[in-house]
Amino acid sequence: MPIVIPKQLPAHDVLRQENIFVMNDSRAMTQDIRPIEIAIVNLMPTKIATETQLMRLLGNSPLQVNVTLLQTGSYRSQHTPQAHLDKFYRTFEQVKHRHFDGMIVTGAPVEQMPFEQVAYWDELRQIMDYTRTNVTSTMYICWGAQAGLYYHYGIAKQDLPHKMFGIYPCRPCDEYELLLKGMDDELYIPMSRHTQSDERQLLAHDQLKVLAYGDACGPAIVKSLDNSKFFLFGHSEYDRETLKTEYLRDLEKGLDILPPCNYFVDGDVNRIAMRWRSTANLLFYNWLNYYVYQVTPY
Repeated sequence: MPIVIPKQLPAHDVLRQENIFVMNDSRAMTQDIRPIEIAIVNLMPTKIATETQLMRLLGNSPLQVNVTLLQTGSYRSQHTPQAHLDKFYRTFEQVKHRHFDGMIVTGAPVEQMPFEQVAYWDELRQIMDYTRTNVTSTMYICWGAQAGLYYHYGIAKQDLPHKMFGIYPCRPCDEYELLLKGMDDELYIPMSRHTQSDERQLLAHDQLKVLAYGDACGPAIVKSLDNSKFFLFGHSEYDRETLKTEYLRDLEKGLDILPPCNYFVDGDVNRIAMRWRSTANLLFYNWLNYYVYQVTPY
């Protein structure tokens, strides 16, 4: 089944060219199917690239998925054309009367700031509080995961001595966990962050469960025991060249940055080892199927 998005959205043509089953909203109106309603709170500066990456994964399932893109009303993006935001995005105020089957809260380039100093923190707190009663299951990604753990469970954020940057091998911690169904004994997950949630607090919390762990990156995937919240500390949605783009951008800025680990083949920036695609597809497929579709009320 398709993902339902406006035909004018840049992701529409990109996904069609990749043979991802997309349907424009006018055609979807004729389908007698109750679609899954997913909201994406897109906090990334590269909003168009991020929405395309996430929709690619949401479209890889037998479910019909309606996507609502959300931006913050308390902070205006500086990197995405306002015309794009006005046409395709809503604010929380415009949708807070609705219920969603699933929600995705993305990462954001504010990880080295205290949460309370982030311009849209109060608005994000409202959204996270809203998910308790109006969203069946929420997926928090990277900084979004750290923010969700801090808000919902009081788990602090810590600075890392060096940026965690590259593709990190992880192992499943529960072979019978449905989110990890079909995955191998070693998972590969892209990471790009300067901070981490306090591992000691996380492991000690009786309402959280670590699903995947890496010796070099620590907890990679965590869930709440009631399955209403999933925390992904990496960026499984990243495209093949996303880390390369970040690396070259930081080099151009003169930043002290090492090449992303386990990423370039023999150190050649033009050869990339794509190791995380199957893990990414299964993560989103399993989340949609087992924790959204099969448990959401009609």
